[in-house]
Amino acid sequence: MIDVGTGVESGSARTGRPRLTVVSGPSGVGKSSVIDELRSQAPDVYFSVSMTTRPPRTGEVNGVHYHFVDLGEFRRMVDDGEMLEYAQYAGNYYGTPRMPVERALAAGRSAVLEIELQGARQVRESMPEAQLVMLLPPSWEDLVERLTGRRTEDSELVRQRLDTAQRELAAQTEFDATVVNADVRSAADELVRLVTGHGSK
Repeated sequence: MIDVGTGVESGSARTGRPRLTVVSGPSGVGKSSVIDELRSQAPDVYFSVSMTTRPPRTGEVNGVHYHFVDLGEFRRMVDDGEMLEYAQYAGNYYGTPRMPVERALAAGRSAVLEIELQGARQVRESMPEAQLVMLLPPSWEDLVERLTGRRTEDSELVRQRLDTAQRELAAQTEFDATVVNADVRSAADELVRLVTGHGSK
């Protein structure tokens, strides 16, 4: 059951064991800000670096922002079962290498993936013991305001993002816990508890 006050499912933080936690949520919910705060609060946690076939953008560092590989290498890893999850976006492939995550867990470190709903479902299939957490907006109206407030994007693109967000939010029952991002620090505090099984310092 999900605690209405905290937005977190009761009993979902299994203490004493490193675990893989998948953090997902609709565009505009503030995943990057919450994950950045989580990094500062939980420096011992392993944060997975995704792999992609797209070329690096200005300022991006291989192994820091992404692992950049060619299409042939990406497909080989998929065929050899070396990806926890993967998907294609805008003509490029993105995915999560399995080995670094498994190494971190074997070393006693909890691990975090920030991925979309499609990837979260794949992780659930390939690693059923993973903990899935969905980051939610305080309200639908708040999310609409976040996605439309900048007014710098094409209205059709915004509409597509809102449609996608509705589908993602409808899937929250597939997740082990939800965290409402009304405040970045508070949301990160809840994630620390879920990821590590302990309260933040």
